[in-house]
Amino acid sequence: MRKERSAGGVVFRKGAEGIQILLIQDRFGKITLPKGHQEAGETIEQTAIREVEEETGVVGEIVTKIDTISYVFTHPEHGKIEKEVTYYVLQTNTSTIIPQLEEINEVAWYSIDKAKELHAEKGYGNNKSILEAAIQYINKELT
Repeated sequence: MRKERSAGGVVFRKGAEGIQILLIQDRFGKITLPKGHQEAGETIEQTAIREVEEETGVVGEIVTKIDTISYVFTHPEHGKIEKEVTYYVLQTNTSTIIPQLEEINEVAWYSIDKAKELHAEKGYGNNKSILEAAIQYINKELT
């Protein structure tokens, strides 16, 4: 079975509106976190930072690693693929977002409560623990 490695993150910012989380709506209409494939010669941390910036236009700084999840999916051309995704908490000071419309439908900032609500309604099940762990870390360590 073919294997892929990806990385991404839960990006947050502190501002006048309080803490906000950056979420994307992917091309399938699901609410998710920015992530993407690791390129040759790149550390997994570099992948997370690059992919967040490519998909959202936001430059973030890694604060901590959250976790690595694995799952299997079926690609139309390559068959079954085992995917491993490492997620980080990233902090930014910017409010400007520039969605990579070739790969995603939308990107926006949300309050923590709204981010949890949207993810519960339209998110991927395997990201639930990632988002919850990131929010717990942000609330405990950074506020």
